[in-house]
Amino acid sequence: MSDLIQLEKRGHIAVLTINNPPANTWTKDSLIALTNIVKELNEDRNIFALVMTGQGEKFYSAGADLKTFADGDKARANEMAQLFGEAFATLGRFRGVSIAAVNGYAMGGGLECAMACDIRIAEEHAQMALPEAGVGLLPCAGGTQNLPWLVGEGWAKRMILCGERVKADTALRIGLVEEVVPTGQSLDKALELAEMACKQSPSSTARCKTLVMSARDARSHDDAWRMERELFVELFSTEDQKEGVNAFLDKRKPEWKNR
Repeated sequence: MSDLIQLEKRGHIAVLTINNPPANTWTKDSLIALTNIVKELNEDRNIFALVMTGQGEKFYSAGADLKTFADGDKARANEMAQLFGEAFATLGRFRGVSIAAVNGYAMGGGLECAMACDIRIAEEHAQMALPEAGVGLLPCAGGTQNLPWLVGEGWAKRMILCGERVKADTALRIGLVEEVVPTGQSLDKALELAEMACKQSPSSTARCKTLVMSARDARSHDDAWRMERELFVELFSTEDQKEGVNAFLDKRKPEWKNR
């Protein structure tokens, strides 16, 4: 496993730290490591939530190292685009709750990583941008798809087409992040939310996440509501459903099995 992504397990929470100072840029090895780690966490039934952050105090992640693309090699560009796409798609499909603790600059692939998470907490000094078009590139790891969904088409165009960089307070106002906290406190807040998520049934959470994410798909309300009912009934084949209801009736805390 690459040291470029550090993994720490705290009870039911996995903390992943992008560890490539000074700017925590993404590399071939770190993208492969992220993909493999999230896949392994999906198999670990004791993990209910994931927190993603950056090493240090200045950068969450500055995205790709532009030196990778300086020679214009198409084969390398294709390889990196595929690796970026697979890594952040895998992060987006994490079965539990994923929270980005944006502890500094989140640029390009750094912001795309944060947007692949379910929830984003930003520190007050953080800044976010998708500046790829300014250097002859474009966001290729979900940026053009996830940003409009989160902030609307207008702000997505300002950030992608005009290269506008937003500070934390603006990111909060337009819906790019869910909360802004003082410098140095994003990880603590993300862990607080992760602990809240761990009190939920992981079996229920996984299905709720599937339903919420499916709202992005072009489907009728009837299809979506039918899917809700089907997954509701499906929960009755899990141990967590019985445990949750009976724990409430017995006035005790549930002991989730994640199955």
